[in-house]
This record gives sequence, structure tokens and C-alpha cells, in this order.
Amino acid sequence: MCKECYVDEKRITPLLNPLDCLENHTQYICGTCVRCICIEHDQNRGLQRWNFPFKSLEIAKLYLRTADYTTKKSCGIYEIKSKNGRLSYKIFEDCEDLQVYLRKNKGKICETMSPVFQAEGYKEYPNTQIRKLTSDEIQKYMSER
Repeated sequence: MCKECYVDEKRITPLLNPLDCLENHTQYICGTCVRCICIEHDQNRGLQRWNFPFKSLEIAKLYLRTADYTTKKSCGIYEIKSKNGRLSYKIFEDCEDLQVYLRKNKGKICETMSPVFQAEGYKEYPNTQIRKLTSDEIQKYMSER
């Protein structure tokens, strides 16, 4: 597992429309394994990909580092259950943010009220970059997928 971005597969992201994402969105470029993770802010709401729910813990882990980097703290992934029993995984800065979310979303619960995954403390890495990729970098990255 990459010590910086918490995954084994260094070319797994972007998951959806990878070429479009790499060409048009700002990327968090892992300073350790050089994996690109979308860190673009939605222009309308100011949200980033990590602000949304994920279908699995594994997918949520792919975006956790962008949350940590954005907040400059070790965020956690929490398992959320809806009224109909469907599970999702959501990243929060801390338990307080989780509680605010649950108060606003009455049909959702977090049974454990603790993260199912969280890195051990926040750390900066010297070779990390936040920027858009060049066309050559995009071609190289896509060829390595």
C-alpha cells in the first residue's frame, strides 16, 4: 500500500471517464507513487469528489488522500446505512462532521460512529503536486493503466 495515498494500484484513478478527468480536472499527483487523484472543485457547489458517497470502502479509499490534503488532517471513511438498508461510504473530517451530516439526513445512520478506515495522522509529502497534467503526461499515464 502506498504510504501517501493508501492504495496498491498506482494507476487505478480516475475511475469514470478517465481521459476526460485527466484532461480537464486538477489532479492531486501522489509524490510517492505518482497516482493521479481528481481534486477539482465543482464550480457550482465548491465540492470535491471526496465530498460524495461511495459504493464501497475500496472506492472511498481511492479519494481519501485528497480529503486529507484539502483539510490538512487525517480524515476518516465512515459506513453509512440508509433506511432501506443500503450501505455507502462517506469521508468526513471527524466525528463532529459526521454528526452534522446525520442530523441533516434523518434516514441515514452510522452504527459504529467511528471510521472504518483512517490514516494514522496527517503528513505532507515533498514531491506531491496539485496541477493539471500536460498532454504528454496524460498519454503516459493512460498507457500505464
